[in-house]
Formats: sequence, C-alpha cells, structure tokens
Amino acid sequence: MTISKRNDTLTAVPGIRVGHCTHLEGGTGCTVVLCPEGTVGAVDVRGGAPGTRETDLLDPSRHVSQVHAVTLAGGSAFGLAAADGVMRFLEEHEIGYRAQSGFIVPIVPAAIVFDLPVGRPGIRPDASMGYAACRVASAEPVAEGTVGAGTGCRVGAMYGNARASKGGLGSACVEIADGLVVAALMVVNTVGDVLDERGEVIAGLRQAPGSSAFVGMLTALREYAPDSVAPSALANTAIGVVATNALLTKAEAAKVAQMAHDGLARAIRPAHTMHDGDTVFALATGERPTNVSIVGAFAAEAVSAAVRRAVRAATTLGDVRAVG
Repeated sequence: MTISKRNDTLTAVPGIRVGHCTHLEGGTGCTVVLCPEGTVGAVDVRGGAPGTRETDLLDPSRHVSQVHAVTLAGGSAFGLAAADGVMRFLEEHEIGYRAQSGFIVPIVPAAIVFDLPVGRPGIRPDASMGYAACRVASAEPVAEGTVGAGTGCRVGAMYGNARASKGGLGSACVEIADGLVVAALMVVNTVGDVLDERGEVIAGLRQAPGSSAFVGMLTALREYAPDSVAPSALANTAIGVVATNALLTKAEAAKVAQMAHDGLARAIRPAHTMHDGDTVFALATGERPTNVSIVGAFAAEAVSAAVRRAVRAATTLGDVRAVG
C-alpha cells in the first residue's frame, strides 16, 4: 500500500475514522477516533496534571486489550463527558466488549485539555458533542487547526490570551515500509513553546500583545525558580493518538505510546511539566507483523510533525492570535 498524496493524516491507517465536533462560540470541541474491529490499545501518561478516563484498563496487566474508540476533548475535566456520547453511538451499532452475560460495553478511553479561558464560559463538550463527532467520522483526511478538541487550544498562555499563540489539532503519517504505516493526531495546548524542525520557536509566549517575537518559555520560567511557585495560568497539555496497521500486543502498543512521547519532547519545550497532562494513546489495527522498536521510532516522528502542523494550521479565535 502506498499512502495517497491527499491523505497523510491519521486516517491513512486503514480502518481508522476520525470525526470532530466544533463549537466556535464556546471555544471548545471534541474529536473522536473510531477503531476497526480487533484494534489493540494502550496509553502512556507523562504529564503531571492529566485528565483521563479508562486509562487504567489499558495497562498491559489488565484484562481487556482491545479498544473501540478514543475521545479527545476540551472543557477540562467536564469534557470527559463527551465519551458518554461515543459509548452510546457504539452501543447503538452493537460495537463493544461482549461480556459473558451478553451485554455490550464499548471501551472508550478519553483525555482532555484545559481550554476554559477561551470562548463563552459554560460551554463544554458533552455527550451530545461526542455523539455528533461519531456521526460525521470518516476515513477522509483529518481536518486540522482550530477544529474539534483543538478549537480552544493555546500555546504559551502564561500571561493570558493576548500574549499566547493559537494552538490546535494536527495530524501526520509516516510510511515506514511498503504497506506499513504509523500516524499521529495531536491536540496542542501546551505550556511550552512549539519548535520547528530546526529547534526554533514557531508558537509560544509573545513578547507583547500583537508581537510576532517570542520570549522563550525557559527564559520566562527563570523568574519563578526562586519562589517554587509557577503562575496560575500554567494549565495546559498535549494529548493525542498514534495509530499503526502493525500487529502488536498490548505491551508492545504501550511501548509505542511511550516512545511516541519523544516526539513531544522534540517539538515542545518544555514538555511533561507538572502543569501539563501529556497523554498519548497507541492503537494497533493488527495487519502487518513488524518490529515494535521501529514502529515506536517512527511514531515519535509522526508526533513531532503533527504538533507542528497543529499550530501552523490553526486560525485566530477571539483574542488568541494564530502564528500563520
């Protein structure tokens, strides 16, 4: 299989479908990744302030190894409710874990970003948004930028919206070998700066409102080192999904999720702080036997590319200005 030139996003992995629900007035939204039957799932959480659901079940020592969807949402912890709508959609289509008693229980892990300071207060992703995202999910190239869970994202919001850069949602795919692919979808709402391929800042804390020059988050953080107290505006994260058509065990998928975080560290500085909720899910659809270390190495490449595409594709929303 050769990746189509028109699709180098997560849906280039056969069987994966993605849907968004976007609420521009509320400055929030959700994104759903629907998995083909038999998809093995895992997760790796590196941030100090994660907001997640069903991540314990994805530990390799736990019973269930297959997942049916992943939900990414804004709204902080309130946004986890979007997964309820995804579960309802899957149950209606008789998709889920079949318990010995005959009941169908969809396995829908979820993670959220903190986007409450953007848009009209009180509007948060809920079950209806999650359900709506499922209804429009498709295998078409993933829409990127200010969409879905990336709607209200910011980068470098240490001093509020006016000096922040617009974050968003990005996706990228890497063809490892003929017929073997790995792709990433990332929601970028980070404390740290986003760096380009040369290590230069392309999104982050601006020197002043309206400025196109950046302070550099490591420089900005120095003044808080003596007090051990960070500014209250540090409440951000990067969350996402890597998917591959490789045949992996649950433990191997967990290793891919772990290695994928290297992509965050290459594209975001700093990453994995106590104020981030950095979480990466890994999905393996099980078509191609391969070496897990190779898949993990290229998963990190896809994550870095997806992070950069998120901010490059983002558009201004309210008083949070895009970098493009």
